[in-house]
Amino acid sequence: MDFSGKTVVLGVTGGIAAYKACDLVSRLRKKNISVRVILTKHACEFVQPLTFEVLANARVVTDQFNRDFPWEVEHIALAKAADVFAVVPATANLIAKAACGLADDMLSTTLLATRAPLVIAPAMNTAMYEHPATQQNIATLRSRGAQFVEPASGHLACGDSGKGKLADVEEIEEAILSALTPKDLAGKTVTVTAGPTREAMDPVRFLSNHSTGKMGYAIARCAKRRGATVNLISGPVSIAPPEGVHLIPVTSACEMREAVLDKLDQSDILVKAAAVGDYRPAEYVDNKIKKKKDDMSVPLVRNPDILAEIGSLRRENQVICGFSMETKDLLENSAKKLNAKNCDVIVANNLKTKGAGFAGDTNVVTLLYRDGEVEPLQRMEKGEVADILLDRLAALFAAKQV
Repeated sequence: MDFSGKTVVLGVTGGIAAYKACDLVSRLRKKNISVRVILTKHACEFVQPLTFEVLANARVVTDQFNRDFPWEVEHIALAKAADVFAVVPATANLIAKAACGLADDMLSTTLLATRAPLVIAPAMNTAMYEHPATQQNIATLRSRGAQFVEPASGHLACGDSGKGKLADVEEIEEAILSALTPKDLAGKTVTVTAGPTREAMDPVRFLSNHSTGKMGYAIARCAKRRGATVNLISGPVSIAPPEGVHLIPVTSACEMREAVLDKLDQSDILVKAAAVGDYRPAEYVDNKIKKKKDDMSVPLVRNPDILAEIGSLRRENQVICGFSMETKDLLENSAKKLNAKNCDVIVANNLKTKGAGFAGDTNVVTLLYRDGEVEPLQRMEKGEVADILLDRLAALFAAKQV
């Protein structure tokens, strides 16, 4: 999604984790999001306003009564400007003031005036976080629609260990991006397959491929941002699943088939982005196969064709999307797959194209549709590919419901 023109008002309170908000501002600005920062008096003791001003390319607000700006009722202006209002880190004091509707400084006053979605990332001592008063204040704000990014457990600045450490900046960023994203897939269930499969030969060895799952995980993340209920059926990867998706880990192609068929009926949109192995060893050996002096051959048998099977079982009002990775004759081979597997869309890419394929953060794909349309996309981040693809799949789904 293009976040250009969106504004995040970021409140930073007085805790040691305030320095992590600098990274958050930088990340948001890289997505062309305008960031307006409000620092509390105590936050200024940890990070100087100039640091945020350089990162945000905008004046930082610290004082409710500062006169060094063009005249406006600033807390009202900021409250209205916010597409999302985030507080990172949020102390127990700020959470208490927000829950009670107190407005005794610039941040709490602006919070009371805004009607933007509110994202709060607490950070504090474990005992403070777990105190019944803090938990009650959090529950109150949640009941009003505020979204909390749960603190992590770990070693705290005070020397204690426990829950209260600021969540990873990546997780906070994702919560803000989700709050900025229209929920056009709300009420829909999207099932995504991702990553490779592994076919065991013995307890030591297996057959697999180079898929890292990045494309499938990007699709799952974007679908979740857009409000969908997301099932992510994933082969073995080293990527953390997006927050809020239902992860179904599998290893082999047969396990993936079972998981896909189990979710087929409840899925409105199914995206088969996984790189499923076509073959598996004909026999699994319980003990390690020992090395010999001579060459060795391993008989292989075909794995089930999951995409073809769901294409034969699907309902007409579902949208099915497959992926086709080729090294030559991309469009010809992908069109054959589209028709043979009874898909609505095939996402085709050539492993030999620069910027496409496994492991990288970008992709170069062509979308093939059942009506014969061919839509080539330029090289772009996999998250951008995911959003464009979901745009097309959502439109196809809507057309099928008429």
